[in-house]
Amino acid sequence: MIVSGGEALVDLVPAGAGGTLLAPRLGGGPYNVALAAARLGMPTAFFSRVSTDAFGDALLRRLEESGVDTSLVQRGPEPTMLAVVTLDEDSNAHYSFYAEGTADRLVTDPGPLPDSTEVLSVGTLGMALQPCAQVYEAMLRRESQRGVLTALDPNIRADMIADPDDYRARFASWLPSVHLVKLSVEDARWLTGATDPDDIMAAAQSWLDEGPQGVVLTKGAEGMSLITSAGVDVTVPTAPTKVVDTVGAGDTVQGAVLAWLVCNRVKDVSVLSAGDCRDMLEFAAEAAAVTVSRSGAEPPTAEELRKRV
Repeated sequence: MIVSGGEALVDLVPAGAGGTLLAPRLGGGPYNVALAAARLGMPTAFFSRVSTDAFGDALLRRLEESGVDTSLVQRGPEPTMLAVVTLDEDSNAHYSFYAEGTADRLVTDPGPLPDSTEVLSVGTLGMALQPCAQVYEAMLRRESQRGVLTALDPNIRADMIADPDDYRARFASWLPSVHLVKLSVEDARWLTGATDPDDIMAAAQSWLDEGPQGVVLTKGAEGMSLITSAGVDVTVPTAPTKVVDTVGAGDTVQGAVLAWLVCNRVKDVSVLSAGDCRDMLEFAAEAAAVTVSRSGAEPPTAEELRKRV
């Protein structure tokens, strides 16, 4: 089982000419990861606190329709977090959030996850905002210590991080408990201050010395790379597609990578050969290509992916 923990929210995305109209899309980083993994055929659960409002009901219903186990989800009367999405001329998404007093921030520690849990994935605002961040941090450390493969996608939302230096220090403190880090090149720039690609890769390499077995770096149109603690360094191009928007692309990569690892019974990323790493990244690239070809975060099913390849 893959458990994805973090916020569930509603994206308000451009729906009309010139982006003047906004339409609701159910999402959130970890939420999208859970959708992607489940649709690709992996037993998946989602953990968060979700509102009892109409948005919250719809968020749960969409998870269940995609085969996600919602038994770990907590409910509360607080409102659902909202994100307003704008698209630039390259269809890249930019976000502003309405998060104060929302249900996801009041999640409580569920204790040890089910024994069937093979992977725990955390990230995005769940690791940035308090008091929920301390819950996910505790889960991350506890599950890592008991042998669960842990994955982190920081998915930086800089406008929501009040103290960047504190966040960067906390990120460093998580690394000994993280087996796989997945992040975008923009996230890496924000975390490290580096702008040169070689300096970014050097920083990612230094993270491997702190505990992670692998780092996946997504580079938009330039593809994605994976470096492992065993010295493997692989880059694959993006899969050809017509881009509608990039909402959920990175989340799909995360879900697809974790689904590939579980499907192939990999518990240690460092044992992967260069060929294995390439196969995994190409699988994730194909999945992400389907997502960006559609409006909003709409990861593919396994059947859709088989038809594509």
